Amino acid sequence: MQETLLDTDTISLFLRSQPSVMTEAGNYLKFYQGFTFSIISRFEVLRGLKIKNAQIQIAKFERISSISRVLNLNDAIILRASDIYADLYKHGQIIGDADILIAATALENNLPIITNNEKHFNRISGLQILNWNK
Repeated sequence: MQETLLDTDTISLFLRSQPSVMTEAGNYLKFYQGFTFSIISRFEVLRGLKIKNAQIQIAKFERISSISRVLNLNDAIILRASDIYADLYKHGQIIGDADILIAATALENNLPIITNNEKHFNRISGLQILNWNK
């Protein structure tokens, strides 16, 4: 089983114990000690939970984060993200900056992305996309 990068929506479905995501996550965690996700996803999850003051979910996410590999941004990711943005802009298919940064993180680390947001991520050339919510 290959290491993968979880998108924010997949992490959120995991935190909500969505059955198909839980099954796939369980299989994944048999091979890996935790998940891999972008620091951007960490921000997106935490901001959403803090808006709701969801203390139990925040604690659960902090436990997950502590055993997971959280990939920080670096210059290579920023350069890749700017290329992705320019390409999407030229084709009139722009998506949000957070999704672009997450995709660039996946590409720079040679990781497939696990997302339920295939519509946006399919626009990015070379990105391998998986979906645990099927």
